[in-house]
Amino acid sequence: MSLGRELPSPPQDGISSLNFCGDTPLLVASSWDGTARVYDIAANILQGTFAAGAPVLDALFENPGVVYTAGLDGAVKRYDFFKGEESVLGRHEAAVRCLQWLPAQGLLVSGSWDSSLRLWDPRLGPGAAPVAQVALPGKVYSMSGCGTRLVVATSGRHVDIFDLRTLHSGQPEQRRESSLKFQTRCVRCFADGQGYALGSVEGRVAWEFFELDEATQARKYAFKCHRKNEGGRDLVYPVNAIAFNSPHGTFATGGGDGVINFWDGEHKKRLHQVTGYPTSVAALAFNASATQLAVASSYAFEQGEREHPADAIYIREVQEAEVRPKQRQAAA
Repeated sequence: MSLGRELPSPPQDGISSLNFCGDTPLLVASSWDGTARVYDIAANILQGTFAAGAPVLDALFENPGVVYTAGLDGAVKRYDFFKGEESVLGRHEAAVRCLQWLPAQGLLVSGSWDSSLRLWDPRLGPGAAPVAQVALPGKVYSMSGCGTRLVVATSGRHVDIFDLRTLHSGQPEQRRESSLKFQTRCVRCFADGQGYALGSVEGRVAWEFFELDEATQARKYAFKCHRKNEGGRDLVYPVNAIAFNSPHGTFATGGGDGVINFWDGEHKKRLHQVTGYPTSVAALAFNASATQLAVASSYAFEQGEREHPADAIYIREVQEAEVRPKQRQAAA
């Protein structure tokens, strides 16, 4: 079974995120080696490397010429390819774990281990104060935006759901506790914007909806994944990554077992499985058409310090059957 083709010049330490630039073949990878690397996956080349001076925990595109990074030093940085300029947009008091670009507003959201969200307007220039600052109940572990909502998962199993139109007020639209018993690893909004999937260190995924009416909430559920039985023991691996694809609304999960599962969440079906990555699947990203999946094979220290395979980024050609929902059979 094909793992995909490896990209050249991978990061030299843990890969923390992967993000495509819209419908272009550009992919940015952030890493604990202190770099953000931009690849042209169509040409199979490393197009550029940005040295951030500290481990980079997230990186994403504003457009094909502009990349934002955030990392362990608390700095939120902006890189302009075309002008060859680098600037510090702003800072947090602790490491910045997540970024989210809001194209409709032209704003950048950063989520930090200092238990806050900050909203930046790049048009104000480097060093300008954030246009909004929001206190959170814990350290930010993962964040995802869809439509007018932003979902923020923090320590303490908290999940805050914000309406982006009223984010400046600092008050979440909803404050929830994760339905999973253990620490949250990742959260991603559904492709249709109706809810979100939450992954945890216990090898489980929760399928949640925003609307609070009884009928909608009755549809939520959780399921086990990224587990295997060895010698009669059930081995459980963290769900490190979740990625939805817009064309079909299905999603993929990546785990500490080096496995990718493709799921139809609406019908509670696993569509496909890919096994055999050299180490943990640490990050995933579909391209806009869901024809390719970027996979970070990167040890996530689930078992502490130990020897592990080198970090690698694979580009896997996605087959239609792996992501298209299966039609339910009509009753006879």
